Amino acid sequence: MAPMASHSASYSARHPLTVGFDLDMTLIDSRPGIHAAYLALSAETGVWIDADLAVTRLGPPLEEELAHWFPGEHIQRMGDRYREIYPTYAITPTLALPGAREAVAAVQELGGRAIVVTAKHEPNAKLHLAHLGIAPDEVIGWLWAEAKAEALREHGASVYVGDHTGDVRGARAAQALSVAVPTGPCDAAELRAAGADVIIDDLTAFPAWLRAYSRN
Repeated sequence: MAPMASHSASYSARHPLTVGFDLDMTLIDSRPGIHAAYLALSAETGVWIDADLAVTRLGPPLEEELAHWFPGEHIQRMGDRYREIYPTYAITPTLALPGAREAVAAVQELGGRAIVVTAKHEPNAKLHLAHLGIAPDEVIGWLWAEAKAEALREHGASVYVGDHTGDVRGARAAQALSVAVPTGPCDAAELRAAGADVIIDDLTAFPAWLRAYSRN
């Protein structure tokens, strides 16, 4: 799929260049690790969790998924426990998605800053990136959808790259260009309908796109 733009003419690169990236299913395929963590939580609590289903809808905060399996009064405690056991089960099985390292490096090679803005628990996000040798300049966790705009604005990001319609909403709330990759739960049509400015197949196409964008 060639990069597709809907209304990106109104955007141009800000200098110095800062690009934000989502984490799960944008930079990393965390499904195997998250699957294992859910199974471990299920075994520990005796509460059935359909881990196969849960990993098909990654993106929103953990508590939204836990609400499908636990009563409301238990969600905070289960979330805390999940995050506690997460490093044991989820870091090693998780892989970098194609082009992830190169995408982050492409920003830095142009003299820019690459930041990760994710809904994930920030310490666990940092563990993933360190394990996989992906080295952004900053990692900001605990932000989802429009709330991601807080970090994007604070760091002066002109581009936000993500796989979910929530990432598109976050980019647009920050008045940043939304670059979308259909590598997660949302397909290209959903991302386009949500207002993505550019759609690329995956991050292997990102460095070439970024070089052209940075010349604007």
